[in-house]
Amino acid sequence: MRAFPVTALLCFVFASTARAEDPVQTAQALIQAQIGAFLHNDAAAAYSFAAPGIKALFPDEDSFLAMVKKTYQPVYHPGNYAFGKSRAIDNGAVVYQELMITGTDGKDWTAIYQITRQPDGSYKINGVQILRNTTSEGI
Repeated sequence: MRAFPVTALLCFVFASTARAEDPVQTAQALIQAQIGAFLHNDAAAAYSFAAPGIKALFPDEDSFLAMVKKTYQPVYHPGNYAFGKSRAIDNGAVVYQELMITGTDGKDWTAIYQITRQPDGSYKINGVQILRNTTSEGI
């Protein structure tokens, strides 16, 4: 009689572990966390999600945040956003995630994020392409 509860518990634990390691879910959580940091003007937190290649181009939080404000205004302060299509390649080493954004000005944008797994197993944002668009382009 006790085998069922233990088996159910093990299935739950393994399912939770598999979900936690899903590269797409991890990428989406990373994007949400960075947008949250932008919305709170937390340059240090926003910068912490950037991949080493991005940090090489923008070696401090202030230059990074200035670039985001200038080039990625809809991402910096979105009016509303939702995740679109995603694709994980190379066994999850790279994730492409589409983000549909309505800016605070009411214009619609599509941002395509490239998220890369780092040598330590963490994921970082390696680049964002933003397009003035109202429909999903797919990945």
